[in-house]
Amino acid sequence: MITTSLNDLPEEPVSHNPEIKKKVMLRFGDLPHLTNFSQASFAPGQTAAAHAHQDMCEVFFVESGAGVIRINGQEYPLLPGNCVAIEAGETHEVINNGATELVLTYFGLRVESRET
Repeated sequence: MITTSLNDLPEEPVSHNPEIKKKVMLRFGDLPHLTNFSQASFAPGQTAAAHAHQDMCEVFFVESGAGVIRINGQEYPLLPGNCVAIEAGETHEVINNGATELVLTYFGLRVESRET
């Protein structure tokens, strides 16, 4: 069993934009196939730059705030309660274009690397 509490975790920079902060509840190696289980907070105007993972799927859940996620050039709304799953190899970018903090809880699952 593994237990964590967001209140007890330090903030860390998000790799795609170190100004965005996250708290990592579970890390690679804690559970099979899981790369991370984290919560990130985007201030208004912050963006996690476009990127893709060939060896990982990601799932984002919007806790609060609003923004957009751009997947392979198409934009989708990020609103509280929305869940978005990103397949391995899909280029994605998260943008807080709202007036308040955007809070996302997300996790990654390791998959076999595939070329796109």
